[in-house]
Amino acid sequence: MVAYHYPPMRGSSGIQRTLKFSQYLPQHGWQPLVLSAHPRAYANSGDDQLAEIPPEAIVHRAFALDTSRHLSLRGRYLGWMALPDRWVSWCLGAIPAGLRLIRRHRPQVIWTTYPIASAKLIGLVLHRLTGLPWIADLRDPMTDVDYPSDPLTRRVYRWIEAQTVKHCTLAVCTTPGAIVTYTRRFPRIPASRFALIENGYDEENFANAAALLKPAVPLTGRPFTLVHSGVIYPSERDPIPLFEALAALQAAGTVTAARLRIVLRATAHDDYLAGLIAKYGIGEIVSLAPHVAYRDALAEMLNADGLLVLQATNCNHQIPAKLYEYLRARRPILALTDATGDTASALRQAGIDTIAPLDDKNGIQAGLLRFLQLAEAGQAPLASHEAIAANSRRARTAELARLLEQVTVTVPNALKGTSEAC
Repeated sequence: MVAYHYPPMRGSSGIQRTLKFSQYLPQHGWQPLVLSAHPRAYANSGDDQLAEIPPEAIVHRAFALDTSRHLSLRGRYLGWMALPDRWVSWCLGAIPAGLRLIRRHRPQVIWTTYPIASAKLIGLVLHRLTGLPWIADLRDPMTDVDYPSDPLTRRVYRWIEAQTVKHCTLAVCTTPGAIVTYTRRFPRIPASRFALIENGYDEENFANAAALLKPAVPLTGRPFTLVHSGVIYPSERDPIPLFEALAALQAAGTVTAARLRIVLRATAHDDYLAGLIAKYGIGEIVSLAPHVAYRDALAEMLNADGLLVLQATNCNHQIPAKLYEYLRARRPILALTDATGDTASALRQAGIDTIAPLDDKNGIQAGLLRFLQLAEAGQAPLASHEAIAANSRRARTAELARLLEQVTVTVPNALKGTSEAC
């Protein structure tokens, strides 16, 4: 399992996908062999989830640097030193380390996961050198018309994307829209090469977080607290229309600090957002909060009066991994996203219709007021129990185990080890 996002890294919901797969795969007869990056490459690390790595897992952390932090001079570095990403040096450590691990443990499958493009390069090379079947966990589309924004980086990404889809045994996406994108982008690749494994939530993590819950406080006499937990990308989750809407509602006296409090937790872009909050004069309503341990973040979701989703139109074929945890928390959700995108579709399937467009100030005003009226009256829709149960990480791991069995059916005996490892 080639994964950059793995404990002790913190600050990304993407960590949970690999971590939970590695935690639950042994229950399906598969021993995880994890090839990750040296912790020095992580800008934010901690030990709060290290105990969740299963004892059966063999974890190797290969040499890796962050170009912007370790190879820059006064914050500047040559562009080629960050192609396809700032962690390209991980390839130098992970490819030879991966070959050693393959010789030693003789795994049956290589599994790599995005969103670090270098992981796909590592998987491609290991697959080509060993002939092992390769499941490429693409998650979301790697490229779009204007993504990545830099033309050279976009060309490199497109080459990696094309090589991955061409050579992998299976390509896994997290949304139906992503599969549609890829089948249209690569019409000569059989549709059977693409499979769907959505993201999810972990019930054990929520059970642990429940121990931190505080007694419920009635809304009377205090503001409604709306929490956004996780990264706010300036483009893919552009908050400017929301801030404009809040400024207009504040000026009209419809939404005040006495009625609403919005907490933006662990945004990864605090400096940028702080400037916008000051610009629009909404500091009494909107506040920034630092990263906390994962269990504490889940407890905050469970305690919040409501949860906020931001997802731009250019991510219509993506669903934030955090959304599945929001659904499990069973708190009212205000989703600012395109009504035709996969995020809105997933919410409607769960029975939630408190949705407004992220890029429309007027639409946000109307959607926010409707949401507040419903939530304050205790009438905001919550996720159905059926929808929640279908999205557990255990259920997702069972889906991955079936794919592992599928791709190993025709593997020559010479490539098989004494145990089922991936």
